[in-house]
Amino acid sequence: MNSRLAAAVRHFKAGTAWVGLMFMGLVLVLAPAIPLHATEPKPALMLAKVYHPGIALQDYWVSEKYDGMRGYWDGHQLRTRGGETIFAPAWFTAGWPVVAMDGELWAGRGAFQQTVSTVRKQTPDNEAWRSIRFMVFDLPAHGGTFTERIPALNAHIQAIDQPWLQAVPQWKVTSHQALGKLLTLNVKAKGEGLMLHRGASLYRGGRSDDLLKVKTHEDAEAVVVGHTSGQGKYAGALGALQVEMPALPGQKPLRFNIGTGLSDADRKSPPAIGTTVTYRFQGFNDSGIPRFASFLRIRSDAESNKPSD
Repeated sequence: MNSRLAAAVRHFKAGTAWVGLMFMGLVLVLAPAIPLHATEPKPALMLAKVYHPGIALQDYWVSEKYDGMRGYWDGHQLRTRGGETIFAPAWFTAGWPVVAMDGELWAGRGAFQQTVSTVRKQTPDNEAWRSIRFMVFDLPAHGGTFTERIPALNAHIQAIDQPWLQAVPQWKVTSHQALGKLLTLNVKAKGEGLMLHRGASLYRGGRSDDLLKVKTHEDAEAVVVGHTSGQGKYAGALGALQVEMPALPGQKPLRFNIGTGLSDADRKSPPAIGTTVTYRFQGFNDSGIPRFASFLRIRSDAESNKPSD
């Protein structure tokens, strides 16, 4: 190959490479930004089982059960139980440690819907967030027992010194009778119930007797399949929701009515057919239908983030 031909080939290759680099740069500039951490792994959180008599109560710490939304601080950002990002204002998490904290985002007793409405917004409402507290009840990455994690948790919260970041108080009870009295007082004060946490337990994801919920009632979900007309003062409005429970293996779904717990607004504009609702009840009758079922709320996407579920 003569010198002129060789030079022409080199020039062509250099030009081709330059065009390729320009094209790649243009693609990078014009391509839509890919969000970092678009999908985070689901945190392995401790989940509660239901309290049952016969446990060694002296082995447990007792705390209030908060009716809020489960929050997990991974050391950098707040996330839901399912791993989704919670868009809290920057001031809310400013100064928090690079330490995992497990807790409940809570606006107070009876304010579950307010909490969900505030926490689920992708553009945070600063004023609404000022009513939210992060009630921290555990340190997932701490290697000690729960009894050892309590003072470590309290030290972290005291060092941060923010009124909206609080350590959940833990105490001991001496008997199941005393536990029952505490539960009665909690419910009278419109509390959600109590939690029991085994002092010797390590932090492990999943359900076990290391964490127990103590409530006077049970919550469950059902799908609205129909509406019945009201009578008397509810004439022209909803009388009851016809709902269907999830079917157990090998059995047909059970249907029943929920006529209590509904507000006047609920009766004028009832949950649509196909909506999943949460209700409260006290045990089952012989046919498997929940006893004393009472409407609680329409289930939101955040309902599964509650700490004891």
